[in-house]
Formats: sequence, C-alpha cells, structure tokens
Amino acid sequence: MNATDDALTILRTRSLSGVLEREIEKAILGGEIPPGKRVNENLLATRFGTSRGPVREALRALEGLGLVELIPNRGVFIRQPAVEEAIEIYDVRTVLFGLAGKLLAARITDAEIARLKGYLEQMEAAARSRDFDRYYPLNLAFHEFIIDACGNATLAAQYRGLVKKLHLFRARSLVQGGGLEVSNLEHREMVEAVTARDPERAQRAHSDHVARAKARLLAAYQKAEAQAPRLTN
Repeated sequence: MNATDDALTILRTRSLSGVLEREIEKAILGGEIPPGKRVNENLLATRFGTSRGPVREALRALEGLGLVELIPNRGVFIRQPAVEEAIEIYDVRTVLFGLAGKLLAARITDAEIARLKGYLEQMEAAARSRDFDRYYPLNLAFHEFIIDACGNATLAAQYRGLVKKLHLFRARSLVQGGGLEVSNLEHREMVEAVTARDPERAQRAHSDHVARAKARLLAAYQKAEAQAPRLTN
C-alpha cells in the first residue's frame, strides 16, 4: 500500500466514524440508549455493518461531547449526570450566556446579524415540521456562533467546558413547555436585541433563554419522576 492508499484509508475511516458519531448521538438523545447503560461496541458494529475501530473512534468523540464516559475495566457507558449538577451548570451558564449576548450586541456586524437570522429561519422551518433531528444541531450551532462572535475567548472556553456536560439535558428540555417553537421564539428575541445593538436588552434575552431552558429541564425531570413506577409494601 502506497502513501496515497494510506491517506484514502484514513479519510474513509474518519468519514465513517463521523457518520457513526452522528447516528449513535441520535440514538442517545432519542432515548434509544438510556443513561447509565453500557454501550455494546460489537452490537453497534454489527448494526452499522462496520468493524469496531470506527465505532471506538465515534465513542471517543462522544466522550468529548460529554454524552458517554469510559469507566476503566468496565467499558463505555451513557453518562447519567445528576439533575442537581445540571441545575448548577445551568445557573452558571445563565450568567455566561447573558454576558455573551451583552458583548455581542456591542460589536456585532451586519454579516453576523445575517448569519443569526439565517439560523433562525432554518430552525423555524424545522420547528414547524417538528423535525428534532434537524432542529437540535442547528440550535447548537446557533449558540456556538453567539459564543464565538462575542469576542471573549476566556468566556468561550468556560462556556464550552460547561455545556459539553449538558447535551442530554438540553435535548430533553427542548420537548417541554411548548417545545421547539417556544425555544425559537426566545431565539428571535435574542436576535432582535443584538440587531438593535442594545447590550442590556441582549443580556436579559440571553440570560432569560437559559433560565427558561432550565425550567423546561426541571419540568421534564419532574414529569419523569411522577411517571416512574413506585414500590408498594
């Protein structure tokens, strides 16, 4: 095998692992593989018609996103963060994201406004068709763009360190309290505030968005608790 063949093999493997990452992520966020469950690499390899190597690569990427965790001598498990941890993270995220909105409103360009409005339109289309698989990655990209565009690298690093632990909770919160449509109404207020270049309004809109997401999370958690089977004497 020559250098070109080696390069093509690496490219195919990376491309395959990327596809597997998205498919496994979809299964996790959709509840097909529940929190706390051990991930069976052999079953996934069989399901997707591949070897275990690309599956392992995909799982390593998902570990970086905070969706799975590797427990030495036991294997890979779907993360099961405590709701108390999520609440604490949401509280800190509320402050950071509010600051990001305030900073962005003071420096946003017309091109960045156009990008944000483009995300809004795409998310609205996905929300109307109730297409969660399309909406969720757009939602993540929208928030990431705000963090990148706010111009504070320290804030961005701290924010990303927190949100990678929240993917499971963020996905659940989107199906509570009106779902995707309500979430995107909040996005619209955020975009209108930064478009008006009003830092105080933008800070409130961005902070309120995260606070409401926290409320939706708590509603989802309480609903699950209420529906859980109870042991009787």
